[in-house]
Amino acid sequence: MKTVYFDNAATTQIREEVIASITGVMQNNYGNPSSSHSFGRSSKSLVEKSRKAIAGFFNVSASEIIFTSGGTEADNLVLRSAVRDLGIKEIITSKIEHHAVLHTVDQLKAEHRISIKYVKTEPDGSINPLHLESLLANSSKKQLVSLMQVNNEIGNILNVKGVADMCKTYNALFHTDAVQTIGHYNLDLQEVPIDFLAASAHKFHGPKGVGFAFIRKHTGLKPLIHGGEQERGLRAGTESVHNIVGLKTALQYAYDNLEKETAYIKGLKQYFIDKLSKAIPKVTFNGLSADLEASTYTLVNVCLPVAPEKATMLLFQLDLKGIACSKGSACQSGSSEGSHVLAEILSEEDMQKPSVRFSFSIYNTKDEIDYVVGVLKDLVEA
Repeated sequence: MKTVYFDNAATTQIREEVIASITGVMQNNYGNPSSSHSFGRSSKSLVEKSRKAIAGFFNVSASEIIFTSGGTEADNLVLRSAVRDLGIKEIITSKIEHHAVLHTVDQLKAEHRISIKYVKTEPDGSINPLHLESLLANSSKKQLVSLMQVNNEIGNILNVKGVADMCKTYNALFHTDAVQTIGHYNLDLQEVPIDFLAASAHKFHGPKGVGFAFIRKHTGLKPLIHGGEQERGLRAGTESVHNIVGLKTALQYAYDNLEKETAYIKGLKQYFIDKLSKAIPKVTFNGLSADLEASTYTLVNVCLPVAPEKATMLLFQLDLKGIACSKGSACQSGSSEGSHVLAEILSEEDMQKPSVRFSFSIYNTKDEIDYVVGVLKDLVEA
């Protein structure tokens, strides 16, 4: 059976070069980075060289990169410490954020009785900047804004420079979940005054279980996990040296090949949109995902003209045809509830139809798109 992997927003295939770097470290650099002997020093050197290289991609200091188990931990570290240690009394976010942010702020509200404000979302999924400014201007509380740079379900791109500058104007801190951005877009953090950022290696052909938080120096953030003094005292626990090197290697390849790979994947996305629109004229695209400038080039979210009674089996039928895709975030696939992002922007009528996220990488081809579009056309017309 033909198999097609179009779920790269959930996770990506690891590059062969990254696997080689990981296995090399596992075989040869097994010392604990906190040990003072030569084995430990060798591992510590790899961690610090990786940290310095990663910092260089974003024009920041190595001390501002803190390794974590992934984006979710990075989000929790920032949001929890901001409330507990920095005196944040109000968090401004949106209802279409990743659950790593939404569930964390809900918990912080229950634990610390902080205020949570939600910025208005337009029908196309974009954040209303005027409403954001009014929320910032009309509060006397110490505030933190948490808005993702690229939405993981509909792909909308946030103007992080505009939001960061606005936060500076009103003396608010700014955190962005950049899990869908890092490795896919350049970001100079000297030009864009973001205070905190979360990233995850497995979204750009790196290993699972490792990511990083960017924490701008002198913010006063304190650790979420206590124990040893690893990661400048901000994240206790023995560093996963092989994964950290894998993260660095994946990021290096991503940015060394960014222009060429972006053009290739963007071409796949446009081809998919054109082919699907021609094969199924009544198909619509959720959010701004059909706009290659206003949304990420890596994904598209489609609403198919299928009756509700057929909609529930669509993903199962696609899986039987060897097609891997998603109805939303992989993190919520175990939930019986639909997408909270689409529920915020779609009409009740469109919510009854199946919406599917297809996400692409350098390992996909136009032949795969032809196959998927053919299967979708048959399922819609059946």
